[in-house]
Amino acid sequence: MADKFSLSKFFGVNDDDYDDEDYQEPASSVKPTVGAPQRPVDTRKVVSMRSAKSAASHIAICEPRIYSDAKAIAKQITDGDAVIVNFARVDESQAQRIVDFLNGTAFAVGGEIKRIGEQIFLCTPHNFEVTGDVAANLGTQFTS
Repeated sequence: MADKFSLSKFFGVNDDDYDDEDYQEPASSVKPTVGAPQRPVDTRKVVSMRSAKSAASHIAICEPRIYSDAKAIAKQITDGDAVIVNFARVDESQAQRIVDFLNGTAFAVGGEIKRIGEQIFLCTPHNFEVTGDVAANLGTQFTS
């Protein structure tokens, strides 16, 4: 006959001093009131397949004018949104600084930044997948 499983035996602790028959459940300090309806207990293990938060993806479009606008764009990326950034209204040196900052932000969240136009970039967090290569066609698009 197989011995019953004992956690203390499993860990090598001698529990000869303890007996299951001597064990008593501690008395509950909360006693049900007489005549109160008892709520049925559902013993099934049911898990909802719907998530509590909507899993809708967002794509924001931004047109920064100064370097400090990069902070708001970075916040959107860290919040899980993709951002299309148009650098048409900012000078080239400021645009380069913003791209460098957003590149670091995208890297920090496991995302990426891609050039999709002459002055347009797409910044995506980790949960977006970008396919295609628009940058390879940029040169031929404007020379025709």
